[in-house]
Amino acid sequence: MIVSTRGRYALRVLVDMAEHSQPDPNSSANQPFHSERIPLKEIAERQEISQKYVESIMTLLSKNNLVDAAHGKGGGYKLNRPAKDYKIGDILRITEGTLAPVACLEKNAEECKRKPICRTLKLWSKLDELIEGYLDSVTLADLMTKE
Repeated sequence: MIVSTRGRYALRVLVDMAEHSQPDPNSSANQPFHSERIPLKEIAERQEISQKYVESIMTLLSKNNLVDAAHGKGGGYKLNRPAKDYKIGDILRITEGTLAPVACLEKNAEECKRKPICRTLKLWSKLDELIEGYLDSVTLADLMTKE
């Protein structure tokens, strides 16, 4: 599995948003949603990614309910839940389409005719479990720590 630029940049953008969001003063400590939207231009500049590319990533993240978007004056993007509730596996599945290490393990893949005799399927299946398990155990909040 090779994570594309889109997947890597999506993680950078979401970490940036989490680090630059202001807690909503009207929310309880248990619901630290953020009240102010962050302009796309600011995110793009801080991350040194073209504004057009960040916009395409944000469109994808917005369509998949990872961020809330508002256009026009005072517009921008904000996380719609706490950083600890964003699993890296979910983000990468949205941006990459799959985390499978081989095509035969991709969701909705046509069953391989060699499956009954495949000597390597067990290896790839275990690797797939490890990848998915690890990426689902890491959150956006974990990436915010500087350790």
